Amino acid sequence: MTRRLWPLVVAAVSLGVDAYVLAGVLPRIAEDLGTGVAAVGLGVTAFTAAYAVAGPTLSGRLTRTGTARALLVALGLFNVGNLVTAIAAGLPLFLASRVVAGVGAGVLTAVATATAAAMVEQHERGRAMSLVTFGLSTGTVAGVPLGMLVGERFGWRWTMALVVAVGVVSMAALATRRTTLPPLPTTAAASPLAVVRDPRTLVGVAAAFLLGVASLGLYTYVLPMAQDRGLGGIGFALVWAWGVGGVAGSAAVGRPLDRHGPRPLLVGLPALLLVAFALLTLTTSPATWLVAAALWGAAGWASVPTLQQALTQHAPERAMSVVAFQMAAMYLGSAAGAAAGGALLAAGVRAGTLAGWALAPAGLALVLTAAVAARVRQGASGTSTEATTHHRTSGVTRGR
Repeated sequence: MTRRLWPLVVAAVSLGVDAYVLAGVLPRIAEDLGTGVAAVGLGVTAFTAAYAVAGPTLSGRLTRTGTARALLVALGLFNVGNLVTAIAAGLPLFLASRVVAGVGAGVLTAVATATAAAMVEQHERGRAMSLVTFGLSTGTVAGVPLGMLVGERFGWRWTMALVVAVGVVSMAALATRRTTLPPLPTTAAASPLAVVRDPRTLVGVAAAFLLGVASLGLYTYVLPMAQDRGLGGIGFALVWAWGVGGVAGSAAVGRPLDRHGPRPLLVGLPALLLVAFALLTLTTSPATWLVAAALWGAAGWASVPTLQQALTQHAPERAMSVVAFQMAAMYLGSAAGAAAGGALLAAGVRAGTLAGWALAPAGLALVLTAAVAARVRQGASGTSTEATTHHRTSGVTRGR
């Protein structure tokens, strides 16, 4: 399976790098462009907003002309946007380039995930979608620190050049495998708003938003949190513990998803996230914080393919649109969580207490994922019985 899906995984790696790499070099960009950090920070907002809008609205339209073409167009936009970012001489062009990159990223995430699911049999869908999430988490974990090191040594423009290089490699890989990519169901190109009429999807998208607020939003402040609790000396280790946990969680969750279905994980993973935040709130032990950070990363990233499986197994022909809404909600939640954390700090809240504040959105996410789990019917094989029936009668062609 991995051999067939690796071009999609590499594309996801480039997305994972780009989504967060600018945060580590914002001061250098601001200095180079002759503006403030807050103004440059709008680039992150521009990327996220474009990502959230483009995924649900453009993915279906682009796939009407073929899966490979949609992926290559999305990657092309993504690479061009990042290339322009790397050479931008002023703030307006910099911000415009982040919009272009965000559009490409939003479409690419949705189409790549749906394509991965369409390339395998029903009983392998969990592993296929988790591989794309594995690429996203790996890009964030390995690419962001590497990008920061490149930025410190050679300048932030070379950091963006690194993102472009990874994107070009993934584009070349997809181009060589374009004839093996299966067509996505034509119903996936229907109005994106039709997807959110399903109450289960609406609840799942809301849960994705809250998980983004709690997990990715809080990650923005992991270093200030550690510093405030007297653990600044292990700050970098905490970042890596979170990252290693995320990579491990997204890599390992696929088989349990395929074997047992998403139902138990929909409850277990958000509960594990709550445990991690409670440990960060109640203790100051370095070892405990490292374990909690690893659990936090694992639960947060493993929740992504788990929700995807739960929301698409009953209607695989809608996978692309559903994933587009889910990922848009997650990244919007990340931005909202970061903004909420900043507002709390500005109001005088201590950074060391932010994990306690994150218990609220994480708890609400658990309530919503439990509601989704209640709607998932499990068969003896661990997959949804309604999904199995639909798969046998829908006539969806799977690529080999």
